[in-house]
Amino acid sequence: MDYQSQNGGSISKFDDYRHGFEIGFQRMLTDKVALNIPLRYGVVDSHLDSINCLKKTIASIDAQFQYQFIEPGRKVIPYVLAGLGGVYEKEGEFNLQVPAGLGFYFRLAPNAFINIQSEFRYSFSNNRNNLQHGIGFTYLIGKVTEDEVKPKPEMAKPDSDNDGIPDELDLCPNAFGSKELNGCPDKDGDGVADYLDKCPEVKGLKEFGGCPDSDNDGISDNEDECPKVAGPASNKGCPVKIEEPIVLDSDGDGVEDSKDKCPKEKGSIASMGCPDADGDGIPDKEDKCPDKPGLKIYYGCPDTDGDGIDDSRDKCPNIAGTVANEGCPEIKKEDKKTLEVAMQAVQFQTGSAVLKPESSIVLTQIADIMSRYPDFNMTISGHTDNTGSASANQTLSEKRAKSCFDFLIKKGVAAVRMSFAGYGESRPISTNDNEKGRTFNRRVEFNLIPRQ
Repeated sequence: MDYQSQNGGSISKFDDYRHGFEIGFQRMLTDKVALNIPLRYGVVDSHLDSINCLKKTIASIDAQFQYQFIEPGRKVIPYVLAGLGGVYEKEGEFNLQVPAGLGFYFRLAPNAFINIQSEFRYSFSNNRNNLQHGIGFTYLIGKVTEDEVKPKPEMAKPDSDNDGIPDELDLCPNAFGSKELNGCPDKDGDGVADYLDKCPEVKGLKEFGGCPDSDNDGISDNEDECPKVAGPASNKGCPVKIEEPIVLDSDGDGVEDSKDKCPKEKGSIASMGCPDADGDGIPDKEDKCPDKPGLKIYYGCPDTDGDGIDDSRDKCPNIAGTVANEGCPEIKKEDKKTLEVAMQAVQFQTGSAVLKPESSIVLTQIADIMSRYPDFNMTISGHTDNTGSASANQTLSEKRAKSCFDFLIKKGVAAVRMSFAGYGESRPISTNDNEKGRTFNRRVEFNLIPRQ
């Protein structure tokens, strides 16, 4: 309680603050408006006039209305308040005061909260304006519904064809399709959406608009009058008949020089007479993966996991993933949430790297995550607040990161899949000017990264 700063004193002079206690009753009038009846008792330094002051025992009762910014599932509930109160002083004096302020409820359990509140109180008597700040505990009597505690589920966006891609992102909203093709169907599975595919019933190549080139003469079958026999475009894809053909094959590979793209080097018919070390039909000079059989669509590179991303660009070539995640599987939302919660859930004995027993729960969950993502490694980084020396904080952060590293090894995670480091106080995520910010800065971060 501060009766000094509003009556000639200084708000920064904490010696003038006095203490008291409060007990109150609250009732919700609507889903956001509450009536609060607090009873308070304390001792304050009260001004007799503009110069002199005297310690006085006071008691008060208010009728306050709170407007609470309540949302289902919210852990912190801010509110504003206003009302009218009466203050009785031990000497028999009585004055009316109008309180106005704000506060926060911090949910500990469905029915239990920590409450922090500050208010300015205007008095109708001289030298009685004051500030009051408090922290306390609030308990709701009665049953709290599940809707009040849990957040409302996010409304699903319209998806007319039920292909898992919202209509607003779906290029073919009325036809079931794949994520890789932005929601459009691909009947022949050649990676070309049907609406762009000139040959939607036959698997083909992107370079030919989804049509095949069976004879590899560079003319798609739908435009090739001789689709089974290679021929030049000048003859509509059919071979040119020569009455007395003179066949030259300088390199003796069975491909005549006129069709041999590498007439001085032995090659195969499939690769148009050019060397093809991996036998995939793509000449080595055009093959980005000349030692591994691959597909023409990927310039000779394979796609081992069949996710549409060739192995040369796929960071997880043995497990199907997404383009957005560079060929690696997407990490589930619940697993991301576990890693996020672990930053604060992993706790240590004060000033040491000894894990508290309750930390084993979330660390065991992290070990399980590592077992479900074999193509990912993990970095473990320790951080501290700025309490103490920078060198001591650096050492402590490294030891705490290593404690987590050692725990995960005991849970069966291979050491080669993890690395740890300490960063001391150098990478804060919040302010170090108050305890709440320092609590956020004391953390251990766990990050999954694709294995190279």
